[in-house]
Amino acid sequence: MAFKTPVSSIDELQSLFAQLGIPADYPTTSGLPFHPEPGRLVDAGHDMFQRPVQLTPAALQAWLAMQAAAARDGITLQLISAFRSVAYQADLIKRKLASGRTLEDVLAYTAAPGFSEHHTGRAIDIGTPDSQPLETEFDGTAAYAWLTANAEDYGFLLSYPEGGTGMICYEPWHWCYHETIDAHLLDKTEFKE
Repeated sequence: MAFKTPVSSIDELQSLFAQLGIPADYPTTSGLPFHPEPGRLVDAGHDMFQRPVQLTPAALQAWLAMQAAAARDGITLQLISAFRSVAYQADLIKRKLASGRTLEDVLAYTAAPGFSEHHTGRAIDIGTPDSQPLETEFDGTAAYAWLTANAEDYGFLLSYPEGGTGMICYEPWHWCYHETIDAHLLDKTEFKE
């Protein structure tokens, strides 16, 4: 199915939901907000798998500042993934279903198209060399400890904490940038606008 980019309303997703088997009431039962795709993204280099990635300009600035600060403290933060389009999210779910996973299991770890924070261009999945990517073991690393102590200083919050009440399971690697909490970012970094 072809989508206009960016997808800007929940109504545009209903036929895609039907194709994937996602219940039509997902927008109200998931507890997740709809995330329209941003109007502007910038190249953010490559992820740890050498795939090109994009973020919003402000999220990229904050990510680079946070990554540099962690490096000064001897911590390596690697980008696993960033912006995902609605179409990419649908393909991701299709691949997981084709591998034999149930829709319920897939939706416990992957938000339905239109509801992933990755659509905002502000969400990133973070890894480190001493941990398998996208595994809960990440929470036992020095990188995770550094993030829990410092990420908020750069505007990043852990989106799916352990014991959270949302539909998505615990993801210690998934952090989302929130411009409203980075007021002191410009005082901490050379990445000034």
